[in-house]
Amino acid sequence: MNEAESHWQNVYTKKSYPETSWFQEKPEISLSIINELELPFTSKIIDIGGGDSNLVDFLMEEGYRDISVLDISAESLKKAEARLGANAEKVTWINADVTSFKPTQTYHLWHDRAAFHFLNEDQQIENYVRTLENSVIPGGFVIMATFSKNGPTKCSGRTVKQYDKEDLENLLEAKFNLLESKNIDHNTPTGAIQNFTFCCFRKK
Repeated sequence: MNEAESHWQNVYTKKSYPETSWFQEKPEISLSIINELELPFTSKIIDIGGGDSNLVDFLMEEGYRDISVLDISAESLKKAEARLGANAEKVTWINADVTSFKPTQTYHLWHDRAAFHFLNEDQQIENYVRTLENSVIPGGFVIMATFSKNGPTKCSGRTVKQYDKEDLENLLEAKFNLLESKNIDHNTPTGAIQNFTFCCFRKK
């Protein structure tokens, strides 16, 4: 178990999802963007760093039926599976570090809220972008949400990288076109405000 995996295992062992700073009762912004894309319900969707997030619950409620959730923490996935009960069998659970993830299929939508910004090393970022490029079908979509330049510099005791629209566009412009971007304030359970950059891309 590497250091990052150990850290996130510890976080999810000690805290329930509603106790984490990234908790959302309902992931309104992500769902709104996904709905705008008007994807067929058979579309393959992967939630990167999804952990115990309830995005998968709402996607299943809306009718999507080919969803994968990837997280470095096995404990977070275990909690999500327990929450979903029998519906957990309809989800593909992937316990992996996204920087070394080797997908066995391609996806129509890659969703990442608050995972990518924890990658601080150039090699990690390069590996992530390469995997992303190889994982999304031509014409497929990416929704990326990171802390903005007005957002926190640390989260869960770890240093994060801040991104604005231009930063994310520069990272992905070789294979993706930016469709929309917005800055959104997230209110944490403790009352703090975290500003996010949300971007949606389409693969060329």
